[in-house]
Amino acid sequence: MLVPFAARHFLGNCMASRFNVLPSGEGNAEFNYTLDDCNFKRLMKGKKLLYKNELTFRPQPRSSPASYVYPIECVYPRPKGWIPPFLNAGSGVAEGRGGLKFHMLLLNERLTAVAETNVIPLGSFMPIWATVAQESHQPLLLLMEECVAATTSELQANSNVYPIITNKGCLLDSEKGNSMFLQRYQSSAITLYLQSFKFGLGEEVYIHCKLLAWDPEVLSESKKACHYVKENERWELLDDPMQSSICDCCSRTCNTRSKRGDEWESNGFRHTSVLGPLIIMDPSQQNTHNASDVSIADQD
Repeated sequence: MLVPFAARHFLGNCMASRFNVLPSGEGNAEFNYTLDDCNFKRLMKGKKLLYKNELTFRPQPRSSPASYVYPIECVYPRPKGWIPPFLNAGSGVAEGRGGLKFHMLLLNERLTAVAETNVIPLGSFMPIWATVAQESHQPLLLLMEECVAATTSELQANSNVYPIITNKGCLLDSEKGNSMFLQRYQSSAITLYLQSFKFGLGEEVYIHCKLLAWDPEVLSESKKACHYVKENERWELLDDPMQSSICDCCSRTCNTRSKRGDEWESNGFRHTSVLGPLIIMDPSQQNTHNASDVSIADQD
C-alpha cells in the first residue's frame, strides 16, 4: 500500500494535516496544530517566548534515517506579567549565598499549587519545583546539579541514597524511568517531573538537591539540564535542544571545569535544598499509612 506523500512530513511528532501538489510539481505541506501540540519546546528568553521544533521528511519507514531535518523557531513577545499561578510561593524560603533566595516545593498533580499531601502512590509523578528569587540581580538560570533521595533529612558519608540527577545536571532517572524536566516558564525556575520509585517504600524519603544559579547565556558540560528522550534515543538539553550535543557526556563523565572563569564560581550562587518528608506507598497498602495534609516545602 502506498503511503501518502503528506504522511512522510512530520513536525515534531505530528503528521502533515494536508498536502497539495502545485502546478510546478512541488508540494505544499500544511500543519494545522496549536503550539501546545507536536512536541514544541517552549523557551523564555528575556521578553520573548520561543517555540522550537523540527520539520522532518522521511520517505522511508521510521527505522531509516530522515532525508532532511529543518529547524523551526517561532518567536512571540512575552505577555506582560505572564507567570504560572504557583510562582508566588508563600512558604519554604531558604536564603542562599549572594543574597539570593531559593525555594523548592512539591506541586500537586495539576501543577497549579503546592501539594496538600506528602503521600505519593508508587509509579505516579512528583512535580518538584525549584526557583531562585532574582530581585535586583541580573537574569539567572536555575539548574539542578545533583539530586539524590535518602531516608534521612541529613546526608552522612555512609547514607544509603537513590541517585536522581548526577554528572552536573544529567537526569539519570529519565534514562531508566520516565522522569523528565518540564519546559520552563522562566529561566529562574525549573520543574523536575519525577516518577516515584521503590527506594524507601513506606518510609520517610527526603530529596536532597544542589541548586545552582547561573548565567543563562553560558551553557556547558558542567552547567546544563539534560534528560533522556526515549523516543529520540538521545540526551536532550532542556534550554536549547539544538545544543543537545552538550548532553552527550551524560553517557560517560562530564567535564566539571567551567569556561566562565573564577568570578561566577567564587560568588557561590549555589544552595542545597532538602524536600520532605515524602511517603511513597504501594497503592494496595496506602490506606495503612496516615497521610500528612501539609504543604511540602524545603526544610531549613
